Amino acid sequence: MDRNPADRPPRHRKIMPFEPDQAGSIDALRLKSRQKAAELNQHVLGYGALAEAEWQAAGIAAPDLPAMRQYRLDRIRAELKRRGYAGALLYDPINIRYATDSTNMQLWVAHNPTRHCFVATEGPVVLFDYFSCEHLSDHSGVVDEVRPAVSWIYLYSGELTEQKVRRWAAGIADLVKEHGGGISRIAVDHINPEGVEELARLGISIGNGEALMENARLIKSPDEILAMRRSIIACQAAMGEMEAALRPGISENELWAELHRGNIARGGEWVETRLLTSGPRTNPWFQECSSRAIAAGDLVAFDTDLIGPYGFCADLSRTWLCGDTEPSNEQRELFRIAADQIAHNIGLMQPGTSFRDLVERSAVPPGDCFPTRYGVLYHGVGLADEYPTLPHAIDWTEDTPDGVLVSGMVLCVESYIGRLGGREGVKIEEQVLITETGNEQLSTYPLDERLLGG
Repeated sequence: MDRNPADRPPRHRKIMPFEPDQAGSIDALRLKSRQKAAELNQHVLGYGALAEAEWQAAGIAAPDLPAMRQYRLDRIRAELKRRGYAGALLYDPINIRYATDSTNMQLWVAHNPTRHCFVATEGPVVLFDYFSCEHLSDHSGVVDEVRPAVSWIYLYSGELTEQKVRRWAAGIADLVKEHGGGISRIAVDHINPEGVEELARLGISIGNGEALMENARLIKSPDEILAMRRSIIACQAAMGEMEAALRPGISENELWAELHRGNIARGGEWVETRLLTSGPRTNPWFQECSSRAIAAGDLVAFDTDLIGPYGFCADLSRTWLCGDTEPSNEQRELFRIAADQIAHNIGLMQPGTSFRDLVERSAVPPGDCFPTRYGVLYHGVGLADEYPTLPHAIDWTEDTPDGVLVSGMVLCVESYIGRLGGREGVKIEEQVLITETGNEQLSTYPLDERLLGG
């Protein structure tokens, strides 16, 4: 839970501040309304008794949110300075969350870019928010100004997009001129061609904001790790509710809904995919969940891909056996191969190891399972799936980026094992923190003992 905004010293004045100049005035009512909204912001109220009790039982302390927010802003500005930018213009809601720890209709704005943020390298953080949403960032302590967003998507601008773009670009150009220190180059994560052209006409060039933000997000602070641990605990509690609901006759969709319900009940945000399948739908992988009724003796495989409390991703995979039955020898064999691959590959994850060396030494599926292998062996994770993505050695190409594992990185370790043309497959995935001396597996949900042969 964040502390009350009223307890914090004020930062720079917001754009269009409301001053209670006289009792009953419109400005006074607006100020009162905004203060009330700020105090009742979801990020101020916290995640509720259910989640807090589970975190307390797990011994996971609360992160210092002001410290976490400042760390993130410092990471962004260090990258901006290193790359020679005047600032960053961010549209991706994940990047805006990282920069401001504020949210607003996250999935909607992901495909309707009506909310953006400018982070000056030397200057303010200016959030351009949706209409009448000034209160949504009052809790953060790192947003200096809030301005109404000028959205030039066709939904709002129609055939007058060029006019809207000019008005939008003029506002960005003013910020760069005022706070850029003579630099006219900014990083932008996502932008349509009209915006690039208009900014160029105003003398502003753009660079790759996605690269900037992925590198900023790469190394997690201790408070971010606490928040991630809490998100994983919430995810695993929801997984437990899923497993308890698993019975012959339940549909894949009904079972998948239990994960969504458990995530939302604990203050989580959304699930990015629909990857839950059963029986013959588990091979090949990447079927989306369906109305199929799960039968006794079926394998049930899923990938959480869950954005939970604090906006952190809990990306875990498990495979369960449905019903009160014994697994077949084939099911046990597939599961053993997957579990052994995961255990071996986690053991290789040490600070200072290069990406290329890691994949070269990694265990891979056997020959009859290799054609159906998962697309990657490892990938980064934070507020969502993140850089880097490490393929199998055979899939490494000249344009695959190399790098080095560093303490503070978090990666998911992937395995999918299914025979080419086979009936079923097994999916397992673990979330692992690189430490100064090795690694720590953050995900702890037990594997199905029947499939392990225990």
